[in-house]
Amino acid sequence: MSVEFHAFALQEEDDMEVPAPFPEERAEVPGADFLTAYDKRLDFESAGHTHEAALTAEVWSSEPPVTGGVRWEAQGEAEIFSIIGNLSVETMSGVGEGRVELGRPDTLWKVRVSCSGRAEVARLAVVDVPVGVERYLVQFWPASS
Repeated sequence: MSVEFHAFALQEEDDMEVPAPFPEERAEVPGADFLTAYDKRLDFESAGHTHEAALTAEVWSSEPPVTGGVRWEAQGEAEIFSIIGNLSVETMSGVGEGRVELGRPDTLWKVRVSCSGRAEVARLAVVDVPVGVERYLVQFWPASS
């Protein structure tokens, strides 16, 4: 998944349902939050300017256990409401990078995001376009579970 200008997003796949589609209203301040929730959209602040990150999405029926064994450098939690049950992966250039199929429409989802490789991608992205160094795990489960 492409990261441009330190950012990417997950948002309702039908962007006509998103009041401010990515990257509108994006918090562009140094040290911005790792994870920022908007109406039907989640913005991610990457440690690298331009690179290819790895994104794994998991959909659970109830809150998943906290993952062990991996040294996460950043973690955050949020909620997102999805009307159609699919989120698109969005880049700053507006190029879609795939989708996350949640499997249930009209659902409020809790989201836990964990990230590793941040320090390394910050160092490498200054002189190159790293691939797969920064890794995201995004876990979804229904808020009513």
